[in-house]
Amino acid sequence: MDFVLPHVLAAPMAGGPSTPELVDAVSFGFLAFGTCSVDDARAQLARTTGDYGVNLFSEQTEKPEDTDVESIAAELGVEVPTADLTCGYPAKFAAVLDAIDAGRGPRVVSTMFGCFPETDIQALHERGVEAWVNVTNPEDALTATQRGADKLVVQGPNAGGHRGTWSITAEPDWRSLPELFAAVREVTDLPLIAAGGVRTSSDIAQLIEFGAVAVMCGSAFLLADEAGTSEFNRELLAAGGSSTSTRAFSGRYARGLETTFTREHPDMPAIYPYLNAMLKPRRSDLDFAYCLVGEPAAQLHAGSAKGIEQRLLGTLEV
Repeated sequence: MDFVLPHVLAAPMAGGPSTPELVDAVSFGFLAFGTCSVDDARAQLARTTGDYGVNLFSEQTEKPEDTDVESIAAELGVEVPTADLTCGYPAKFAAVLDAIDAGRGPRVVSTMFGCFPETDIQALHERGVEAWVNVTNPEDALTATQRGADKLVVQGPNAGGHRGTWSITAEPDWRSLPELFAAVREVTDLPLIAAGGVRTSSDIAQLIEFGAVAVMCGSAFLLADEAGTSEFNRELLAAGGSSTSTRAFSGRYARGLETTFTREHPDMPAIYPYLNAMLKPRRSDLDFAYCLVGEPAAQLHAGSAKGIEQRLLGTLEV
């Protein structure tokens, strides 16, 4: 890349919080295309300027057990919904390439829940764009390195939103971010970005000193003026509460404010993305709220995204 990567990056937050306005307001941020439509992805690409990144959910290679899906649907009294296990990856990746070819695309494209195919990494490299991969264990870090990734985002267990495991059935690595970061460093020489539970400038400074080339912050920007966080979730975040990492939000591990439903379903089977679709009509009910946030769920600040970025940087240079 022919630009300097800042110490703080605005993480992709799928489902609404990440907006072109938020991305444009900070030094470097990511659009989140995991759950949006292809048309919405194209519209966001057209509205974003400057240097930025795009995050995609990888295609899901595992199909949840039919009996698990049917059992939860029956409990909730709903029909089994249709689900796109590709997460729209092929069409969204094509849209990103179109934007790059048109001269208004991202500098970085990253993946969540898996790694790019080698052909897609090659397509990005041919256009001068970096391919980053989100990893949560050393094994995936090694695979991404061998496949040709440029940088790795090491996501710790305190991260808000979905944990980036490559398998819906895998039990996440619960080691702390520093421990996980050190374990990943043992298997790769690629530059590493740290992510998960970062709230203060001292957190940033410690991770940079530890060897991170940058730190990715998501929850810290949830209350930004430019964020697309719903008013309902802003009120929940202002009220505070405990976060939990559970499959009971969507069918794969994600961290958010605990609810009656998450407390009553500690052993939710791996049925992503079906559960999210089943619960979507009930999200305005406090018992089924979907407010994903990292730990600690407190220490969030409202205001401009640029102001939040400066607070996180402290004495560090942008």
